[in-house]
Amino acid sequence: MTDSLGFRKKFGVIAPSTNTSVQPEFEAMRPRGVTNHFRGIAIPNDPIRNDDDFNRLMDNIRKTLLQAVDDVMTSQPDYLIMGMSSETFWDGLEGSKKLQERVEARAGVKVSMGSDAAQAALQRYGAKRLGVITPYMPVADAQVRRFFTDCGFEIVRLKGLKCASPVLIAHVSERDLRDAIMEVNGPDVDAIIQVGTNLAMARLAGVAEFWLDKPVLAINTCIYWWSLRQNGIDDKIDGFGSLLLEH
Repeated sequence: MTDSLGFRKKFGVIAPSTNTSVQPEFEAMRPRGVTNHFRGIAIPNDPIRNDDDFNRLMDNIRKTLLQAVDDVMTSQPDYLIMGMSSETFWDGLEGSKKLQERVEARAGVKVSMGSDAAQAALQRYGAKRLGVITPYMPVADAQVRRFFTDCGFEIVRLKGLKCASPVLIAHVSERDLRDAIMEVNGPDVDAIIQVGTNLAMARLAGVAEFWLDKPVLAINTCIYWWSLRQNGIDDKIDGFGSLLLEH
């Protein structure tokens, strides 16, 4: 017997408890027969004013990350999605691999993360020179730069939005995200990628591809696309850009 709604695949999803974008965006991309089962990584919504505050945020995430893994695995999903990205970029490519190994060992199932999904998506387009948008402080932006550089990409321009709290990341408007896209774009950029899963940019990224005529990739789209494809689900899903529709 299989799950009556998740008869193709059951995804466990963990994200910070402050995150209000991952769940609705993943649900909007979900094909029939696939179900998403969310649990929060319990963290406070503390203000973020500088790099020290951001480092405290990361410490808070690390303290409760594995408990969230344990919680979501009680629903017996087939696969685990980390609906967060900052920690997955930390300490470069090697740090990302170690995190994935640690989480997979705890969960007992395969895991997808923002870092490996972003790398796979960019490689699918053959992109090398990137414009990057983040909600982070400079300390985290440096980790994003390190990861993409380790993977062989060049960051031409990066815009860190310095959001003032975890919850306020989701309050960044599409107008502000549009302006950020234009700021990091240029003829010297092959693709634009947004990281930070609480920035709600999945729909806008798909629209932006039409007027920039190049890949514009939202991290939540990358993560969900990679999770589907890693599980043999090749459905083409409209409304979120070329990645889910053509790849």
